[in-house]
Amino acid sequence: MGVVSFLAKLGNIVPSPPRPARRPDIKYRITFTIAAVAIFFAMASVSVYPVQAGGPQLPTLLQVVFAATTGTLAQLGIGPIVTSGLIMQILVGGKLIDLDLSDPEDRKLFTESEKGLAIVIALVEATGFALSYRQNIFVTVSIALQFFIGALILMILDETIQKGYGIGSGVSLFILAGVSRTIVWDMLSPATVNVYMLDGSTRVYRYGVIPYLIEGIINGNIDIQRLIYGYVPGYLAGGETALLPSLVGMVSTFILLLVIVYLQGMKINIPVTIQRAPGIRGRIPLNFLYVSNIPVLLVGIVFSNIMLFRNMVEAYLPQYQWLREGLNSVLVFLSSPRGLLGVLYDPVRAVIYAALLMGLAVLFGLMWVEVGGLSPAAQAENLIKSGISIPGMRSNPKALEMVLSRYVYPLAVLSSLVVATLSLVADIFSVFGGGIGLLLASGILQQIYTALTYEQALEMYPVLRRLVGE
Repeated sequence: MGVVSFLAKLGNIVPSPPRPARRPDIKYRITFTIAAVAIFFAMASVSVYPVQAGGPQLPTLLQVVFAATTGTLAQLGIGPIVTSGLIMQILVGGKLIDLDLSDPEDRKLFTESEKGLAIVIALVEATGFALSYRQNIFVTVSIALQFFIGALILMILDETIQKGYGIGSGVSLFILAGVSRTIVWDMLSPATVNVYMLDGSTRVYRYGVIPYLIEGIINGNIDIQRLIYGYVPGYLAGGETALLPSLVGMVSTFILLLVIVYLQGMKINIPVTIQRAPGIRGRIPLNFLYVSNIPVLLVGIVFSNIMLFRNMVEAYLPQYQWLREGLNSVLVFLSSPRGLLGVLYDPVRAVIYAALLMGLAVLFGLMWVEVGGLSPAAQAENLIKSGISIPGMRSNPKALEMVLSRYVYPLAVLSSLVVATLSLVADIFSVFGGGIGLLLASGILQQIYTALTYEQALEMYPVLRRLVGE
């Protein structure tokens, strides 16, 4: 408990806003939420000083999930918060840390230590990213401080929103803001990009699909490859292959969003009865996407960490050529296919990547069930504590566990495969924001809608506010 207590004390260093004496009205909370998102957008648009461009490129998945923007005050995004939360949840769920989250004191200690761990992670990541710029010690310290302060600001905003000043949580809002910005930018951006063609010429393209389509119709020079595949035979200023937003990607985005909303609404109902009133029966719904997007998120983090390690080896250990070449060979199969052309050009690589993604997703999904409090044993214990049992069975934890295992483990495997498939399809069809980004965004939108409906009901019916203890 010494480490946890130390992290808790470290977490108390960060300024923490007090809880409001009275719950602010809905207009104030919406205004505060909009202001927090505006601050996030401003941070994601301000480059660190004195370096105005370049820097380490985060993998696309981490940019979406962590709401991070390279080279800006939001370089770390919400990465430290999300990572510390996952680590603490795994440690507590795996009984490596003895904390009872139903106990208010232990819950408070968990929250404070989670914040302390986020500070440590932010400090380490800020230093690592600052070192990659290869500047002198003073500039490096300056860049690291800017990254670290940016992460602290987002942590404070997140905590302030959760304490009742805003709607939802800062983490959810920043993820939704980042995904929405990507979708809108890919769809409507009028900005132009220079593409250096293979024949030595330079062509200018509108980045957004709709502006490019309108301009192409007016001028009569639509590039079918760009429109369908997003591919232009050339290179961008950074040297990477020119892959721009495509019409197929835009259509696929809306189709995949509808599929995700449908899947998130699917439930598996388990019949139950209340012990105090055996004649009353009901159903407990289990989400079809039982493990949510956690398996693919963990797979993406593993792949991304291998990529970052490869970058560090190339930058600081160039003499170990065998290690660099080995990592490059591995990463060929850990990188998602870039659009339909990527699958057609190298189908073997796409199949191997899909197999690795599916297999690891199932493995991480089953692991998360055990450490995330979703196992049959944990669910059976919760049901018994709530006075609920399954019809025709005694209130026995082992018996309930056996019944629930028939639902939980198949759901964990199936939902892991479904989420991995959505992610793979999103990569193949170049979906705006990515499959995981859309999964997160749609779930967050549903949560915000539910919260707004709840708040509106409390505003309209003051008696209801007293009944629920608000």
